Amino acid sequence: MDFITQFIDIFLHLDKHLFQIVEDYGTLTYVILFLIIFTETGFVLMPLLPGDSLLFATGAIAASTGSLNVWLVIVILIVAALLGDNLNYYVGSKFGGEIKKRERILFLKREYLERTEAFYEKHGGSTVIMARFIPIVRTVAPFVAGAGSMKYSKYIIFCIIGAFLWVPSLTLLGYFFGNMEIVKNNFELVIFGIIGFSILPMIYQFLKSKFSSPSAKAI
Repeated sequence: MDFITQFIDIFLHLDKHLFQIVEDYGTLTYVILFLIIFTETGFVLMPLLPGDSLLFATGAIAASTGSLNVWLVIVILIVAALLGDNLNYYVGSKFGGEIKKRERILFLKREYLERTEAFYEKHGGSTVIMARFIPIVRTVAPFVAGAGSMKYSKYIIFCIIGAFLWVPSLTLLGYFFGNMEIVKNNFELVIFGIIGFSILPMIYQFLKSKFSSPSAKAI
């Protein structure tokens, strides 16, 4: 229970905790940030790390303290995201077949894998880009792409595009707006806002499938 409370506190006050990390570790902060993004994108069992909010908070800290070079941060975290995704894709290509043979491995169910594969087939590589901006989904999506029928040559193109859109957009958003008084004084609400905006595509797809007519589903 203490772990959950501590995790929530770090998540909601990420700006303060990140500021403390910069104070304590200096340039090693770049390594810590790299490892967090790499872990979130590279390990399918670690989908709850605060990727979006971390990028935003990092941009804000870079602007307020000058201790971090925002452009260096962007380059490092793009590399971390790409390496993590490629590891995840590789693991999916090696072990995805095992999930298809069984009903479930940990939280990964064969049904989820099949549904996501069907979504990839319908929407193509743009799914990889969209998934980058959705918490949890961005961790699972590379694994499913590797386990499914998406060729690596196709996957890597959209993977790179997604990384180059995701990291700079949220980091620079924090860099330019994170130090506004209204943002600093309501950082928790901003985090929830980022999360809420990120999961809108999931909510839309859920409602669409829930309330669409039987004839529309059959198409």
